[in-house]
Amino acid sequence: MQDKSPRALAAAVAPNAVSTGRSVERDVVYVYEAPVRLWHWINAAAILVLALTGYFIGTGIPTMPGQASDNFLFGYIRFAHFSAGYVLTLGFLLRMYWAFIGNPAAKQIFYVPLWRKSYWGGIWHEIRWYALIAAKPKERVGHNPLAQLTMFFMFTLTISSMIVTGVALYAQGAGNDSWQYELFGWAFSIWPNSQDVHTWHHLGLWVIVTFALVHIYTAVREDIVSRQSIISSMISGQREFRD
Repeated sequence: MQDKSPRALAAAVAPNAVSTGRSVERDVVYVYEAPVRLWHWINAAAILVLALTGYFIGTGIPTMPGQASDNFLFGYIRFAHFSAGYVLTLGFLLRMYWAFIGNPAAKQIFYVPLWRKSYWGGIWHEIRWYALIAAKPKERVGHNPLAQLTMFFMFTLTISSMIVTGVALYAQGAGNDSWQYELFGWAFSIWPNSQDVHTWHHLGLWVIVTFALVHIYTAVREDIVSRQSIISSMISGQREFRD
């Protein structure tokens, strides 16, 4: 997005942007629509379950006492992982659909305008801001350029690859005649050794975990330091610019 004041961007970001006298005085702009906010929190919960269960699937669990037939702990872990995976996949597909019909802020995580000179200038400013060199952050509706770049490469592309490799690995158990294999079995044409698919899938876990930690840190930091509401924006949908 171009660098304009929040009030100037209000109409462009959402037709129903807050425009009451009280909101204008507080510089409040409606940014994140309800479907985006709902997806954000469901997706966060699914990723948490996937990360925890995926870690145990990849590294193993402590030895359980008694006969193997008496314990189904690993089966429950796998069931939780597969269930959360389907929730994440369905949510991601619906989120892609909403990017086409939602406001401009709903589209940001699916593209990076690298062709714009102003975009690179915005990235450089954000780098200087996070490095404590720039004295003041720019007021932005939606994600800043650096956040948009990070989300696209560390989240959008990584989640896409996690869905492909995850469903492909699930298809090994479902069988070659399953719809999972029909849709994503081509992954084994790229990596004939299924262990390579496991490795890339496991690597994606750590990319997502790293992204989540950075995402939480920057959201909290921006909420406090930049005087722009970040965390509450994903609850109410409104971005508030405080003096």
